[in-house]
Amino acid sequence: MTDKRVLFVASEMIPYLPENEVSSLAYESPRMVNDRGGQIRIFMPRFGNINERRHQLHEVIRLSGMNLVVNDMDMPLIIKVASIPKERIQVYFIDNEEYFKRKATFSDEDGNLFPDNDERAIFFAKGVIETVKKLNWNPDIIHVHGWMASLLPLYLKKYYGDEPLFSDSKIVTSVYKKGFEGTLNEEMLGKVKFDGIKEEDAKWLETPDYDALMKVAADYSDGVIVASEELSGELNDYISNLSKPVLGYKSIYEFEDAYHQFYEEKILS
Repeated sequence: MTDKRVLFVASEMIPYLPENEVSSLAYESPRMVNDRGGQIRIFMPRFGNINERRHQLHEVIRLSGMNLVVNDMDMPLIIKVASIPKERIQVYFIDNEEYFKRKATFSDEDGNLFPDNDERAIFFAKGVIETVKKLNWNPDIIHVHGWMASLLPLYLKKYYGDEPLFSDSKIVTSVYKKGFEGTLNEEMLGKVKFDGIKEEDAKWLETPDYDALMKVAADYSDGVIVASEELSGELNDYISNLSKPVLGYKSIYEFEDAYHQFYEEKILS
């Protein structure tokens, strides 16, 4: 991976959010690439329950200030950055007062999904891509972790398809076990269509449950990693029938060589 550029886009990551399968691998994957001589950038949402003082987040003025349109509304984009102690790894945070100020990640104190999670996912995908454009940093690989990052492959291929910075970038999506119960906002497909994305290109979002989001991400990725030991039967069958490289499950204790080999031999070759 020497000098290869890998962009990691994650819904959640330690040490900023509690440890789970997604947040752990979203941290360990870039650490592995960094240790093997690759260049990395990491993006995640700046959820309101991330302690900015403890983790020393600060706004990057030169990257902030842009407005992103989500469902015909202008939403200001704020970019913050922090460094992970001891690892020499920097993390960029996508922020917006409307979407990410609340002191929670995906659901309220009663466990109900936030009704604007669909818009937060759209904003996050656009925010990452627009910020990477400002950085003028063209990644060789873009690795997606977690469902709130799952629209990035679709938007990169269908909304930013003519963007030369990403013309040679390959997308890998890690698929984890069920990320939430129920569905996101039923109007999600219409909000994606507002951006000029055709209905047939995002047809799974007609019923925007977790499996649907992962199918959309897989459809527009160049390779898929099964990141949990067990997936839903439907999702497992869908991934098994993809005509693209798929890496089977590897535990966090054995993933490093497998991911490195997958990047080198299946994605970049």
